[in-house]
Amino acid sequence: MSGKDTSKAAELRELYRELILDHARSPRHFGKLKDATHSAEGINPLCGDKLKMYFRILDNGQIDDARFEGSGCAISVASASLLTDTVIGMSTSEALHFFAAVISRFCGGSDANDGASTVIDLGKIRALEGVKEFPSRVKCASLAWHALNSAIHQNTQTVSTE
Repeated sequence: MSGKDTSKAAELRELYRELILDHARSPRHFGKLKDATHSAEGINPLCGDKLKMYFRILDNGQIDDARFEGSGCAISVASASLLTDTVIGMSTSEALHFFAAVISRFCGGSDANDGASTVIDLGKIRALEGVKEFPSRVKCASLAWHALNSAIHQNTQTVSTE
């Protein structure tokens, strides 16, 4: 990598770090969704992250609204905030494909393709990809996503990263 490429990579990492800190300090869609149709709780015993994800899913399968509450480390809160920003307006099918792509990337996958015929653009979620360098942080970043999957499938058991 040339010096110019290294500088661009460092700038990109800094932008991603700032995005994560922004979402951790000022999470979007934080709070209980009173008319939620689907919800799931998640816990990361290692880090102490505890989240409850809420979704209002319309009869046609579209995610009309998403919110979350709870507490956790900056990565966990930022991930939940980015998740809610991302899935509002998606169909549950699209959200499940997105879930698979995100988990693949967090675990070291080389592209955002979850096995479907098209590559999924992760957008701002790419800011969290650095967690794959730190296996214990993958659990923090993936907790909200596993709760999304559980909520869509209406699984009533608490999601755990252990």
